Amino acid sequence: MTTTTSTTTTTDAARQGLVVEGLRKTFGGHTAVDGVSFELAPGASLALVGESGSGKTTTVRMLVGLERPDSGTVRLDGRDRSARARGRAERLARAREIQMVFQDPYLSLDPRITVRACVEEGLRLHTDLDAAARRARVAELLDQVGLGEREAAALPRRLSGGQRQRVAIARALAVEPRVLVLDEAVAALDVSIQAQILALLAAIRRDAGIGYLFVTHDLAVVRHIADEVLVLKSGQVVEQGPAARVLDAPEHPYTRLLLDSVPRRGWVPGAARPDRGPA
Repeated sequence: MTTTTSTTTTTDAARQGLVVEGLRKTFGGHTAVDGVSFELAPGASLALVGESGSGKTTTVRMLVGLERPDSGTVRLDGRDRSARARGRAERLARAREIQMVFQDPYLSLDPRITVRACVEEGLRLHTDLDAAARRARVAELLDQVGLGEREAAALPRRLSGGQRQRVAIARALAVEPRVLVLDEAVAALDVSIQAQILALLAAIRRDAGIGYLFVTHDLAVVRHIADEVLVLKSGQVVEQGPAARVLDAPEHPYTRLLLDSVPRRGWVPGAARPDRGPA
């Protein structure tokens, strides 16, 4: 009976996903994040939305361990990530669990090394694979994101913006994270390339079961990537719920304001909204 209970408890913990409770962070007299709580189930996708200064970036920095919260907790599968990591092994373990893909991959890729070396670097740091196995795994990862041998041998400057973002995704996937944080990950891309990257991310989530935290100010892409939406304003959660409900029937005035700021078909800057009449 004891063994069964222990196994069940372990299984339940392994399925908890990311649980954030009461995060608070201040810088001097400014409260950047104030009581933020949410959950991200394994394999789910949550969009964290709000304008610049809403607290999105500070929240994410606390999740990945770049900032420590003044109060509140961050747990992944029942393990507390809020306290300072004890030693190198724990720091590496936490890094493997939550990986980030940034808005501008060119700034996050080392311009001096090839794409192959860039992706292999994470494998060298986080796995025991030998050189041959690492090379095979790099080829597999690049193929997963639609890149081949030509791109593997190239320096980042030789790639397009969309290709560089695919490299950044492959590098993040190399350590098999539980959660992938996408920080404005398609904001710098053309609309057609955005669609390709979003389709790629959807396929990866479906196949690998990775949880996504999609950080953005752009509600136009949220419907294509998120199951749930959490809206931040001045460091506080003002609305959260299923993406379809929040986007189609927002309850908070700030959420409605964000939605009204998304250009509609036929909209001309400075003119009245075509579907709303005179301002």
